[in-house]
Amino acid sequence: MVVVSHRPRPEGWHPDAPFHLVDGVEAAVAKAKELTGEDRDVGVAAGDVGGQAFALGLVDEVAMDVVPVVFGSGKRYFGSVDARHLLEDPHIVIQGDRVLRLRYRVRKQP
Repeated sequence: MVVVSHRPRPEGWHPDAPFHLVDGVEAAVAKAKELTGEDRDVGVAAGDVGGQAFALGLVDEVAMDVVPVVFGSGKRYFGSVDARHLLEDPHIVIQGDRVLRLRYRVRKQP
């Protein structure tokens, strides 16, 4: 697991813990590709880090699950995004038991 953090590794962590701390989103994606190999997929969580990866053009596909729960408020899926990004129509739609799984390719801007 690659973790974006500006803090050092916490004291007392086991030296073999499978966490790699890096100080930026681009470095995190590069480290993840190094660990998995260039021909493998790298997953990035939603939220601020996911939004930064999205804004940097590092996201090729968005996968999301829609469940029938209403919270009343919440956080944006990609945090604060400054630019407009378009997704293609979903290329995978799977209806499960109380969940709808969707996958969208990111439309690359020319």
